[in-house]
Amino acid sequence: MNGKRNIKEWKKNLRARHRQTRERMDPKKKLQWDAAIENRLFALPEYRRADVLFTYVSKAIEVDTFGIIRRALADGKAVAVPRCVPGTFEMEFYYIRSPQELEKGAFGVLEPIPESSRKVEKETGGLCVVPGLAFDSNGFRLGYGKGYYDRFLSGFHGVTAGICYNSCVQWELPHGYFDRPVDILVTERYLRRIAVRKPGAHACK
Repeated sequence: MNGKRNIKEWKKNLRARHRQTRERMDPKKKLQWDAAIENRLFALPEYRRADVLFTYVSKAIEVDTFGIIRRALADGKAVAVPRCVPGTFEMEFYYIRSPQELEKGAFGVLEPIPESSRKVEKETGGLCVVPGLAFDSNGFRLGYGKGYYDRFLSGFHGVTAGICYNSCVQWELPHGYFDRPVDILVTERYLRRIAVRKPGAHACK
């Protein structure tokens, strides 16, 4: 029990630290870093091959995805963004044709409007852009603690790309047995392809 409590406290402290790092970023540098991350993402063969792009809708402290959404739509891709299902910790993805088709939803995040958007009924792959307050060298992520993306990614069949600022990447993060690392980690400085590892395998040290 103490171990679980210690990991929970560790994650809480890490979230606070990385949130503070993001809140203190120089706005001009953040714009530059966002652009660099976008360019690395767009250069991926996985991006070029994907018919569908799944992506989060960014908040102010996150790597901006509005440019990613507009570029993907301009490239002729289907773009799907998440909506939190009320009363649960589940997400549903809906196709959008423009960022204007979003409204403020759970936690103040912009979400698709179910009545005017088409729900993704059957996910058959594609590229998923994954958010995280932090990532580690093995592709594991530190989210906001609600588990929405952990649940979604456990059944996702496509390629996953975590996008994150280099200052929020560390060697190792605490993770559970069934946590799934992203396939690719993209920062403003580099791109890292993560070796395929079985669930529960220990991180290399």
